[in-house]
Amino acid sequence: MRWEAFAAAPLVVLAAPGAQATEYLTVAQAQAALFPGASFQKVAVSVPEAVLEAMRERSGVDEPFNAGRVWRVSTGGWFIVDAVLGKHEKITYAVGIDASGAVRGIEILTYNESYGYEVRDPGWRAQFRGKTAASALQLNGDIRNITGATLSSKHLTQGVRRLLVLHQMALARS
Repeated sequence: MRWEAFAAAPLVVLAAPGAQATEYLTVAQAQAALFPGASFQKVAVSVPEAVLEAMRERSGVDEPFNAGRVWRVSTGGWFIVDAVLGKHEKITYAVGIDASGAVRGIEILTYNESYGYEVRDPGWRAQFRGKTAASALQLNGDIRNITGATLSSKHLTQGVRRLLVLHQMALARS
C-alpha cells in the first residue's frame, strides 16, 4: 500500500462508552430530603480499627470509609455520606439514620456509570426505610435486586449495612 492511498483512507476511531458522571443531589439537598427542617452539625468521628474491621466483615465493603462525612441531626439521628463501587465506578450516597438506629432513607448523590442508575428509583430505595443493624439487608432477601443493576444494588445494600454497623458500634454511643 502506497503512502498516498493510506493517507486518503477514511479514519475510523473506536471509542469505548465512557461513564456518565451525574450529580443528582448536593449534600445539602440530600440532608433536606432526609431530615426536612433539621439543622446539621458536622462531627469529627474517630473510628477505631476494631469498628472498621467489623464494618468490613459484616458488610463486605472493602472501600475505605471517610469518617469526615458524618453529621449529627438536630432532630435526632445521623446523616452520613459514603461511597461504594458500582460495577466499575463509585456511587456516592447518603443515609439518614434516626435516633433509634433505623434508616430514614437513602439518597443517591452521584452516579458515575452509564447503566445501573435504576438504583435511584424511589421504590427501590424505600426498601431500606426502617432497616437497622439487626436487619438481614440481603440482596434477593429483604432487598430486591434490579436486573441490569445487580452490582450497584448489591454494593449499595452492603454500604447501607456498613453504615448501620458504624451507627451501632460508634455513633449510637456518642
